[in-house]
Amino acid sequence: MPVKARLRVLRAARHLMAARAEEFSAAISPQLARTKADTLATELLPLLAGCEFLEREAGRILAPQRLGMSGRPLWMTGVAAEIHRVPLGHVLVIGPSNFPLFIPGSHVLQALAAGNRVTWKPGLGGGPVAQLMARMLVEAGLPASALTVTDESVEAAREALAARPDKVIFTGSTKTSESLLAELAATTTPAVLELSGADAIVVAPGADLEQVAKAVGFGLRLNGGAVCMSPRRLFATPSTMSALRPLLSAELAKVQGVALDAGTSTRLRTMLDEAAGGGAEVKGTFAPEAQKPLLVDHATANMAVAGSDIFAPVLSLIEAETMLHVPALYAQCSYGLTVAIFCARGNEKKARMLGSMLEAGTLLINDIIAPTADPRVPFGGRGASGYGVTRGAEGLLEMTAVKTVLIRRGGVMLHLDPTTDKDATMFAGMIRLMHGKGLAMRWAALKQMVKGLRSKG
Repeated sequence: MPVKARLRVLRAARHLMAARAEEFSAAISPQLARTKADTLATELLPLLAGCEFLEREAGRILAPQRLGMSGRPLWMTGVAAEIHRVPLGHVLVIGPSNFPLFIPGSHVLQALAAGNRVTWKPGLGGGPVAQLMARMLVEAGLPASALTVTDESVEAAREALAARPDKVIFTGSTKTSESLLAELAATTTPAVLELSGADAIVVAPGADLEQVAKAVGFGLRLNGGAVCMSPRRLFATPSTMSALRPLLSAELAKVQGVALDAGTSTRLRTMLDEAAGGGAEVKGTFAPEAQKPLLVDHATANMAVAGSDIFAPVLSLIEAETMLHVPALYAQCSYGLTVAIFCARGNEKKARMLGSMLEAGTLLINDIIAPTADPRVPFGGRGASGYGVTRGAEGLLEMTAVKTVLIRRGGVMLHLDPTTDKDATMFAGMIRLMHGKGLAMRWAALKQMVKGLRSKG
């Protein structure tokens, strides 16, 4: 289908999904710790915004780029150059369980907009909403063969990989990605990996501490703390941390408890015991059947709980002697998805400078998580948080392959003639004429090049 036809399908699908918003909320697993309003706000609303972005921008982003004369080497005179973005062919999207619609659904829409056939393997509990979205896309005019939704099983993922997709878009844990990459390496299949996080909040002196406390409450409340961007580490100087502690305690007391599965509960208990043994103070009660947020006060950056991707409402408070000490403490964790810096108004420049020293795919200033849902911006991690990006123009281009088209429309074609050692004089002159320093060298080079051409003639 031409790009315009694909985008008409997406537009029709967006209208259908908006009209039946409540069905999407009902199709998402009730086991997730969220309200129906949260589901609509964090899943369907950003998905449709991303769809609208594609309708508006995909044609321009995917259009062939024709390179003009500017910057063209002299010896390429007569050659026209074009860069085309073509579909990869078959894209496999492996989705997570914590956001079963927004994350994989965005990847599916981008892959379809780019002209690919897509296989969608939902995460645990994500099958019903994936099937619902697929039905609406077909109702909107998508050929049924363009999108296949598998079941949620591990075996379904293995079968989808065995079909040799041209690219895999995977969202999940860093640990799971290790076995996936081993399998992809055997077939040299490229992938985009959107992996775990142990994201940090850095609180600079003078920041609005009430805003910080509310942001932490939001981050640990959202989806029960089961978000790859949930805050796991908070860095501040001793004086700032002292003023922040009571505000955090008061804000987190408002957050309802969530049930933790047995594996998460055991892992959290082990890390809390280790932290306490290392001198940290665990504030809050360990109650995995209804776990309220926990603060690990006086934590150190090398504690397992501070650098863990665990899906539980827990935050480690780490004191830095000064802001200059933050980068070294931050770097002790291998994850680099997002980092949020809270600073006083007017100190954005300093926050940017500090952020430039922290390895992360996204730097947020005076907010956390929510701004990353902007459909215009790419999203991806560094280090153990993966590589490649999704969403935005860059995410759409990840769904394509580059095809360069070069057209000879005139000019000399001396490259077709065999060379001899005598030609070296001419080429040496050409190199110094084009890249030498100063007029004297270039003038001498021009004479050398003319001499070489005469000897050849």
